[in-house]
Amino acid sequence: MERTRRWGASFLNSKQFDSIYKMDIRVLKVVEETTVDGPGFRNSVYCAGCLHACPGCHNPQSWSMNGGEPYTVDELAGQLLADPFADVTFTGGDPLYQAEAFGELARRIKAESTKTIWVYTGFLWEELVNEEKYANLLKHIDVLVDGPFVAARRNENLHFRGSDNQRIIDVPASLRKGEVVLSGYHSPHTF
Repeated sequence: MERTRRWGASFLNSKQFDSIYKMDIRVLKVVEETTVDGPGFRNSVYCAGCLHACPGCHNPQSWSMNGGEPYTVDELAGQLLADPFADVTFTGGDPLYQAEAFGELARRIKAESTKTIWVYTGFLWEELVNEEKYANLLKHIDVLVDGPFVAARRNENLHFRGSDNQRIIDVPASLRKGEVVLSGYHSPHTF
């Protein structure tokens, strides 16, 4: 009989546990207690890798898929869960290029805390919602800021996004309803 280990809210066999425990996320840096990547204080994981290459991107050094340093899900979870106050943001680069690992990280954070999780991506919701490889991540996050940065649509008056084509999506409500539900943070009048 194969041994199982408790991890978060579920039981995994040894092979599953080892593959998740050793799963790497390429990370440029973790910015602690920032206030620009969502509401309140947040610890933001800036991952490596983005093929969108948006003209005018504020973080082009994140584009290389081999950039940054590898961190295990366990290492990042430990670091993010150690802060009792700050919520979490995954950004980059584009975390959706590492969706499986970020999905496991989000699952673990949700299983062990009440932290909210925001994710920034250049993909559109409609490209992600019906794809199995993104399902685990989407079901464990609170907000998705979707869409590429478009320099011609840049608007410095927007909160938590760079251009007005990007949407701040309430993920749990959108999954329940089966269509995009914008977060209250999408409106500039909520502040």
